[in-house]
Amino acid sequence: MAERSFAKEVEDLRLGDGQEFHGEGILAITKALLQSGVGYVAGYQGAPISHLMDVLSDAQDILSDLGVHFESSASEATAAATLAASVMYPIRGAVTFKSPVGTNVASDALANLASGGVTGGALIIVGEDYGEGSSIMQERSHAYAMKSQVWLLDPRPNLESIVRSVELGFELSEASNTPVMLEVRIRACHVRGSFRTKANQRPTMSVKDALEAPRRDTGRVVLPPASYLHEKEKIEKRWPAAVKFIKERGLNEFVPGDIGDVGIILQGGMYNGVLRALQGLGLADVWGTSRVPLYVLNVTYPLVPDEVADFCRNKRAVLLVEEGQPDFIEQALSKILRQAGIGTPLSGKDVFPMAGEYTAQVMGDAVGAFVRQWIPDVLAPSVRASNAPPALEEKHARALAEVVPPRPPGFCTGCPERPIFAAMKLVERELGPHHVAADIGCHLFAIMPPFNIGTTTMGYGLGPASASAFNVKAGKRSIAVMGDGGFWHNGLTSGIGNAVFNKSDGVVLIVDNHYSAATGGQDLLSSRAANRSRSTRHAITEAVKGMGVDWVRQIDRTYDVARVRDTLKEALTTEQAGPKVIVASSECMLNRQRRERPLFAKAVKAGERMVRQRFGVDEDVCTGDHACIRLSGCPSLSVKQTADPLKDDPVAAIDNSCVGCGNCGDVAEAAVLCPSFYRADIIINPTGWDRWVAQMRAAVIGFFQRLRSRRRLRLA
Repeated sequence: MAERSFAKEVEDLRLGDGQEFHGEGILAITKALLQSGVGYVAGYQGAPISHLMDVLSDAQDILSDLGVHFESSASEATAAATLAASVMYPIRGAVTFKSPVGTNVASDALANLASGGVTGGALIIVGEDYGEGSSIMQERSHAYAMKSQVWLLDPRPNLESIVRSVELGFELSEASNTPVMLEVRIRACHVRGSFRTKANQRPTMSVKDALEAPRRDTGRVVLPPASYLHEKEKIEKRWPAAVKFIKERGLNEFVPGDIGDVGIILQGGMYNGVLRALQGLGLADVWGTSRVPLYVLNVTYPLVPDEVADFCRNKRAVLLVEEGQPDFIEQALSKILRQAGIGTPLSGKDVFPMAGEYTAQVMGDAVGAFVRQWIPDVLAPSVRASNAPPALEEKHARALAEVVPPRPPGFCTGCPERPIFAAMKLVERELGPHHVAADIGCHLFAIMPPFNIGTTTMGYGLGPASASAFNVKAGKRSIAVMGDGGFWHNGLTSGIGNAVFNKSDGVVLIVDNHYSAATGGQDLLSSRAANRSRSTRHAITEAVKGMGVDWVRQIDRTYDVARVRDTLKEALTTEQAGPKVIVASSECMLNRQRRERPLFAKAVKAGERMVRQRFGVDEDVCTGDHACIRLSGCPSLSVKQTADPLKDDPVAAIDNSCVGCGNCGDVAEAAVLCPSFYRADIIINPTGWDRWVAQMRAAVIGFFQRLRSRRRLRLA
């Protein structure tokens, strides 16, 4: 069950020639693939392109009608290897995944693909997750393009440019027999706009056709002696062919301006930010007209030396806008200008920060500094004197930061992973701290307060592998954590298989929330729900046992904190040798709510009797020590002041965001805390019997309350 459904939006993928498409970037990319006659698509979900996989999944009927094969791949390496279908056959293929982590995983397949080259167009759509909102290490895909000589497109973030880049990306791939990488940032993925559509095209050759007429060319197989010739072919044939195609088809764009003695060269993805900065300086308008000439690199690799030289010649200075580091493009431009004998000063990382996202404020400051240095006379006097464009000042954001406290990332309300780490804290209290190897996924939030559990994370599904160095005889065992998504992605072989092979004595805790929850709730091999086009319901425990693990425990309700605690304690203290694996399963609360809330609301609207559980805290019983909060961290569990004059500290309280998971009560019981938590059943559309029972309860309680107020009731 994905994060959201695109069942309604995908109908726009059927639009024909000359019709107008309205929507966001992800849907535009999908439409462009169909217009280009793509034969097969594969990929692995991950921000910011998770929704692209969801759109393709919801559009399977449309894909099937066109004869397009689609697969959700087991990993990014699987997806990249799928492009092998375009090596021998003139079939256009596309794959998609998150970068740079997905590109890291896929690098072996990409290197082999780029070495032998392709016959059909091969497009690699990567979600360039760089910047302050990213959840991964800060790297760029540019290095992979350079390493393997894969051409890199970075289109302007508007639908027309994105669609054109997809269509020409296939043509560029075929013209140069080279796979092409198309990077789209989060703003490009979700930018909204419109464009004129073309009719969808059936692939000229389908994968079915290829199976019926197999062909082979040993020159494209990465095997000596052919592999020695591939490098030469890249440089002598494919690279010049790519440069020629880029020039002739005008993939890069020139925006003229009346201030001709300076210019700005920019990555296509930076276009909107640069225009916004120039607008703040009074040098551009909202329609994209710029007084400063712009050279927009919709292709950032390879560069076109002739275009660079022509743009920079006879200019007093040129500014390069290149986000991230190393400064690959700036170094390349410096070489091009030097070889062409052009002495135009090149500004870049001297005014821009070397690393970090180029936000509106950063862009405004850097472009403003360049303009004030080289063409101050074109600025209005008020702007010329200012250190930053007035339109880009972040006064309101700074004022907000002064009153809103920092909020570290954490588990969602009712998350089934929270009680797992509460149990780990209870075990830690009894057995002392253990080395805990973390992994990519929601469970990584456990490294933050209040749990503070976890040391390092090495990659998706690599939690157990990262604990391998601790496979030594000692008084304590290491604990490795990974999710079900990481398990099926990489962990089964690199983690569990490696542990069995090397006779590891550590503990592996697999958090099974039924989905690839961190990437949007996509189904997995072990998902419980039936999937019309995928095979699910394959138990993790069976896979683990098949790898040779003897000590395996399955927990079907993670909210049972006491059971999780006792199972983990058993794993850490048993005398049985070999890896110990615990599979702790409960459905992701976000997906559960997405599934149950519409059904609940529908039943309520139909007049059915429905019961919703809520939890609360009896403030008369609560001691105010807040131990429950330190062992839970649930966003719905907070504090409030009490009217009791004998209590100095605020008491615990549960707000209206509670989803009734019961974790707080289980934690209090397992940790032997105060019994202040209670459960209330809220009955909607009550029956006559419900009303009569409620009246009787109110009468009895009222009777005893009146007796007590008259001091006639004494309780021993």
